[in-house]
Amino acid sequence: MRDPYQVLGVAKTASEAEIKKAFRKLAKASHPDSNQDDPKAQERFAEINAAYEIVGDKEKRGKFDRGEIDAEGKPRFQGGFEDFQGFSSRGPRPGPGAQSFRWTSQGGAGQGAGDDDILSEILSGFSNRAGFGARRGGPRPQAPRTAGEDVQATVAVTLEQLMLGEKVQVELPTGRTLEVSIPAGTRSGKQIRLRGQGWASPDGGPTGDAMVTVEFVPHPLFKVEGDNLRIELPVSLDEAVLGAKVRVPTLGGPVTMTVPAGSNGGRLMRLKGKGLPTALGGHGDLLVALKLMLPDEIDPDFEALMRRWREAGHASVRGPEYGA
Repeated sequence: MRDPYQVLGVAKTASEAEIKKAFRKLAKASHPDSNQDDPKAQERFAEINAAYEIVGDKEKRGKFDRGEIDAEGKPRFQGGFEDFQGFSSRGPRPGPGAQSFRWTSQGGAGQGAGDDDILSEILSGFSNRAGFGARRGGPRPQAPRTAGEDVQATVAVTLEQLMLGEKVQVELPTGRTLEVSIPAGTRSGKQIRLRGQGWASPDGGPTGDAMVTVEFVPHPLFKVEGDNLRIELPVSLDEAVLGAKVRVPTLGGPVTMTVPAGSNGGRLMRLKGKGLPTALGGHGDLLVALKLMLPDEIDPDFEALMRRWREAGHASVRGPEYGA
């Protein structure tokens, strides 16, 4: 494989953030899903992932920079048996009286007394660097595959979409656009995990996930209070004094509600089951706060009535706690 720095298009002095940024950009542009007409897209994508596996990992990057591993992550031998007298096929043969070594069928060695520790140290050194097991021909341990990185995304959802159970489009940093169903009971700020929709693994491991944060679009009429919705409903003076049947908007369409006679402004009415869908399959309630509204122009007869009401000395509506 080519030099991983060249594959990612970064300098050897690049920071971790610069390397990650370059990888994401190249992976997004070369992803096979986005290049279905290009037969070499899969090969490029695999090369990019393999390069990031080396220089995107602090420990492996250090080993590569020091020449301990190659561009494929395989160990490079830093010396051979030639470094040790008696092992080299080209070195001097042991002379008379020197201790000789012979390999046994178990993969160890037979030798004179006192050399066990030296040979063990040598084999251990090669085992650490080259991945050989303690026994010749024994199974090589398989390194766990690296999982792909998760990605973060945000999706704006209207209250109407949530009420109707409509799917919403989510744009992911990988370049994919998905249609996602928002589960009942989801509230603003909650995250939804989309399995396998993150970055691909650099070495064939599991693909990362997409973590999608739901954000509610502010509504001109309704405020969200948990599973409930709240709305301020303007009512006229005569409706408040005499009572009336009024139309109230809900997310499912307008309904008729009775305003009791003698209702004060701020009175809270409750419409059962007209709130948001819940995780248990039901709905919250709609809380209707009455907002008393006077006409823009005061009728002279109404004004005269209010003057007579004041002159009659009716008790104040404010108690002593308000300084009345």
